[in-house]
Amino acid sequence: MFDFVRKHNRLFQLILLVLILPSFVALGVNGYSNFMGGGNAAVAQIDGQKITQAEWDNAHRQQSERLRQQMPNLDPKLLDSPEARQQSLDALVRERVLQAAVQRQHWLVSDDQVKHVFLTDPQFAAVRQPDGSLNAALLASQGMSPQMFERRLREGMAQEQVLRGVSGSAIAGSTLSAQAFDAFFQRREVRLLTVSPAEFAAQVKPTDAEVEAYFKDPANVAKFQLPEVAQIEYVVLDLDALKGSVSVSDKELRDYYEQNRARYTVAEERRASHILIKADKSASDADKAKARARAEELLAQVQKAPASFADVARKNSQDEGSASRGGDLDFFPRGAMVKPFEDAAYALKPNEISKVVESDFGFHVIQLTAVRGGDTKPFEAVRAEIDDEVRKSLAQKRYAELSETFSNTVYEQSDSLKPVAEKLKLSIRTASVQRKPAADAQGPLASAKLLESVFSTDSIQNKRNTEAVEFGPSQLVAAHVTDYKPLRMPALDDVKAQVTQLLIARQAAVLAVKAGTEKLAALKASGDVNALEAAQTVSRIQAGKLPPKVLNAILQADAGKLPSFVGVEAGNGSYVIAAVTQILPRDAQVADPVRTAQQYAQAWSAAETDAYYKALKTQLKTTIKPAAAAASAAVGN
Repeated sequence: MFDFVRKHNRLFQLILLVLILPSFVALGVNGYSNFMGGGNAAVAQIDGQKITQAEWDNAHRQQSERLRQQMPNLDPKLLDSPEARQQSLDALVRERVLQAAVQRQHWLVSDDQVKHVFLTDPQFAAVRQPDGSLNAALLASQGMSPQMFERRLREGMAQEQVLRGVSGSAIAGSTLSAQAFDAFFQRREVRLLTVSPAEFAAQVKPTDAEVEAYFKDPANVAKFQLPEVAQIEYVVLDLDALKGSVSVSDKELRDYYEQNRARYTVAEERRASHILIKADKSASDADKAKARARAEELLAQVQKAPASFADVARKNSQDEGSASRGGDLDFFPRGAMVKPFEDAAYALKPNEISKVVESDFGFHVIQLTAVRGGDTKPFEAVRAEIDDEVRKSLAQKRYAELSETFSNTVYEQSDSLKPVAEKLKLSIRTASVQRKPAADAQGPLASAKLLESVFSTDSIQNKRNTEAVEFGPSQLVAAHVTDYKPLRMPALDDVKAQVTQLLIARQAAVLAVKAGTEKLAALKASGDVNALEAAQTVSRIQAGKLPPKVLNAILQADAGKLPSFVGVEAGNGSYVIAAVTQILPRDAQVADPVRTAQQYAQAWSAAETDAYYKALKTQLKTTIKPAAAAASAAVGN
């Protein structure tokens, strides 16, 4: 299957050398020096081998493209988030760690193993032809060669062997899983008492000095800091912008109308009723003659009294589908009926009755009851529609011509957008933007790539236009920063009321915790739970409205002697006292024993595998540069 690649390996090397060498010469010493910086900067290192910024960017692009293909409606903002970029880096680091482990541990995958997996694993069915060979054409459509496919498959199998011994080691019996899940799903009866900071707010009177100190505390800076903001001008080149500048003559519109007249013609439909006397096409001549004679009798009858057609059809037609409706077939276009029937129906005038018509079904008597359609909309009725279509078509051609001019002009005359606006007759718009797109942002202002360019050093410090950014199909935008405000602190007087309220809340929370702690000590001493709220049952899957910190404290409380009292700061300034009064078994319906045993084994296996992977990272001296983390975070700032 992969013999051709192996046998011609030297040929492939020669071809690569021929392709790469001229590019290297053209690149020159200066280009090579540039290459060694920027994109070639290390963002991580594994076993002495670095991962470059360019490799990270490429891995993130590939991951983003896979997600777009799987989820076409995915918000593009999510793909440019710091979290998404970090996941791409983590995946790349994991791949390199396993590659290094394969080399150190000398894992080998034989050709027979590769072939067996390829022929038997269902995930490769799409690229496996019926004879078991590789579908090279399909791979090529995805930008992959046979040798790339074999290499990736072999590498993947080798990396899988590194972790297989650990990932398959978990054995979870019913007893172990039952104990684990009994503890996890355990229910507890509890009574609560909440000490709220609101009870103490009136007692708090912070001084001006305390307010100022709270405001200047570095730990509180983020609460009051004003965001980084850029005032920008921007121009958009898209079909809408070009449609308005395209001139279309009346003659062009009328020519288009004539060339596409069929589009503006409503297809004719006819409504008819019929009487059918069945005669299969394979019937004998005698049977056909008998059927025709019967049809002729009925024709004579309805010709004498056309208004009786429906009654005659109900009583005599052998078409079970239409007889009950008086033979009515509703409206039908050309092509819907057998040809002899259609030809006869489209030759009639309304209310006219046909002669006997023979088809493969038998003999018909047809009455045309109505005609609709067949009319062509006049030019004036569709002029606006045609004008829009013609302008859009011309705008698409013009966009292809002007997109390069747009990109070059904003780059070459980078101190202003006026030149490109005047040259292409585009309007200059204004906006106030931050590094992240606003929740309600639309069009170019929702483009993370544009905002990244806006907040670049070149745009802010050097006052240059951004590059032309494609933010949608046939849509380009460029921006220019007219004013920039970095992250900054407001004057205390401007936010004093806000600072005071936050300080009051903090000091009231301190008093609440103090009062709650004293109350907890008294309850522990007395063991009296009557002062607490009515009992309720809680568990990890029935938390109700309890904050996570409170629920965890309740479930971790010592149940050796009941009631068991615990106190915890709820995270919102309140102090919650809980008295565990009873331990209840888990609800048997919560989890199936067989499934829980499987889940327990999977969780155990995943934990062991993760621990082993972390050990490998340490053994291979894996490091992620601080700059990589900063770059990832900067995307979302």
